[in-house]
Amino acid sequence: MDNKSRSDDIVNKELMEEIKALLRAGDFTKAEQQLLDIVSAGSDHDEVFYMLAVCQRYLKKYSAALSNLDKLKTLAPDHSRGHQETGHVYRAMNNADAALNAYSRAIQINPALFASFRAQIDILSATGRESGTGPLRRQLESLEALPKVLVVVMDLIAHGKLVKAEELCKGFMQKVPRHIEGMRLLADIGNRLGVLEDAEFLLESAIAFSPDSIQVRIDYIQVLRKRHKYEEALAQAKLLLAKDPKNPQFQSVFAVESMQSGDYATALEAFDSILKIIPEDPVTLTSRGTVLKTTGQTDEAIDSYRRAIKKYQGHGEAYYSLANLKLFSFSEEEIAIMEAQKNNLGISHMSRVYINFALGKAYEDKGLFEKSFEHYERGNAYKKAQSRYKSNELTDEFQAQADVFDDAFVARHSDTGHDAPDPIFIVGLPRAGSTLLEQILASHSQVDGTMELPNMLSLAQKLRRGERMSMTNHYPTVLTTLEPQSFAEFGETFIKETRIHRGSAPFFIDKMPNNFRHIGLIRLMLPNAKIIDARRHPMGCCFSGFKQLFAEGQEFTYGLEEVGTYYKDYVELMDHWDKVFPGKVLRVQYEDVVADLDTQVRRILDYCGLDFEESCISFHENERSVRTPSSEQVRQPIYQSGVEQWRNFEDYLGPLKDSLGPVLGRYPI
Repeated sequence: MDNKSRSDDIVNKELMEEIKALLRAGDFTKAEQQLLDIVSAGSDHDEVFYMLAVCQRYLKKYSAALSNLDKLKTLAPDHSRGHQETGHVYRAMNNADAALNAYSRAIQINPALFASFRAQIDILSATGRESGTGPLRRQLESLEALPKVLVVVMDLIAHGKLVKAEELCKGFMQKVPRHIEGMRLLADIGNRLGVLEDAEFLLESAIAFSPDSIQVRIDYIQVLRKRHKYEEALAQAKLLLAKDPKNPQFQSVFAVESMQSGDYATALEAFDSILKIIPEDPVTLTSRGTVLKTTGQTDEAIDSYRRAIKKYQGHGEAYYSLANLKLFSFSEEEIAIMEAQKNNLGISHMSRVYINFALGKAYEDKGLFEKSFEHYERGNAYKKAQSRYKSNELTDEFQAQADVFDDAFVARHSDTGHDAPDPIFIVGLPRAGSTLLEQILASHSQVDGTMELPNMLSLAQKLRRGERMSMTNHYPTVLTTLEPQSFAEFGETFIKETRIHRGSAPFFIDKMPNNFRHIGLIRLMLPNAKIIDARRHPMGCCFSGFKQLFAEGQEFTYGLEEVGTYYKDYVELMDHWDKVFPGKVLRVQYEDVVADLDTQVRRILDYCGLDFEESCISFHENERSVRTPSSEQVRQPIYQSGVEQWRNFEDYLGPLKDSLGPVLGRYPI
């Protein structure tokens, strides 16, 4: 029985209603005792800790309340009312600044919390900071003016109840089809569900109806970026900046979009301009460091990250950005600062995640592997608390691919698709060497390197959702209902939409690792595309993923059992693709590339139909910008030190070995 099932057994609906009745009656002592009994019985239900903290605030047990709120936020980092309750406790303790910080976090998570807005306004007014209440008053007025149903939608979104939120929002929009905030909220739901095409359409329409809406335009830019429509996002950022060229928020949006568009010089100039307005702003310095890192200016990037830490020692992202340079090592002083900050209740949840991952790297570099693993494990646990990932759902989806793409279905579609030979898909698991293979191929004169393109995943998501954003998964079964011409159209659209990321070479790379899930669809729509499976030893690959904090996605890496199960399912699905598409996927073992680069480069080029070029051997001299966590490593010649690093942690990796099962004994596969 897992922890959640145990908690649900202890905390039944009738008991919770009884305790809520005690709270409404003001009997906080009796309610507190019942809640303490539940905790003693082994429950880690987030609502138990929330109600316990409320009781203890009313009973003036402030330290106990804060302790339970910290436990709550460990279990549910985005529990908005938990952050609001933290503000209430600090306010009762007359700690105005801590209260303001907590209320601010609460409304960042859930902008429907009237009490957090009002409390901030009251505190600022009472402490002589009336000038700071203007934006809060405007936000509160906008919130109070909204139809009540949309406030409920906002609250549901904050609690992750997206199906119900979509239902209510669509019902409202049927009655008021051009309501701007309604359109924005529905787009937000689509964005969270990965239905980016619908989100883009809604926001584009909202801007047409209300071109002066700042938040709609910012949301629109973010969706365009997620769809990798960088030039369009940049154009929108320029329109935003034109409204107020000295606004640092608008400058920051413009800088980020310039960076995403590959105009690093302009991005760097914009970040420097912001720093003149907000000197040594940690967020800006960290973003600036990322630009410098991406363009290979490592020393300058390190300096920018360190300046961010000097300004605010709790800014976790800067520590992790340093750790993510891979070839960087922390000083003793920096490790001491991180140790002091990791349990600081005043830092954000994500800063705590960042710092633990950074400490994992710091202690690994020192050879203190037990201590290193403790921090990697803790960082993953904190991150996992924000995730709703379930291994069994992916296992079922992979099996559905095998069920649909049986021999008969593949035979019926042997002549479908668009005949363009342009794409080279590099698939597999993250940290399996895909960036290395991309750098090798992108060093060839006939191949353009691009990035992890979202187009295949977007198409799969569009097929998956059916007619509603949050309905039952229709993919891949829906493929059996489509006419052959549909697959040719998918292929043509893919070639057209990816053109913006290419140069003049006849071939280009799409290195989205998760495309291995969709090899069947790729074969139907682009039968002449090349597919390379980047494969690495399961222990090395999985542990490398476990200790890597990804910007987004890859939620299967936040637990040893989860990442092992994912690897096993991946191998089984690739076995199926090999069976139904024999000889169509080239498997490249990372360890083979490290051991004999020349042979593997020639093998890869031969599969792709490309002549040998010496530049592919000296790939590390290629100055193209690389945006993945391996950016520093692929600028170095091949080295073998990383191949067996996982063995330093072998004593702690039992759950990973168990979840891999028989796959572990099959490598190389």
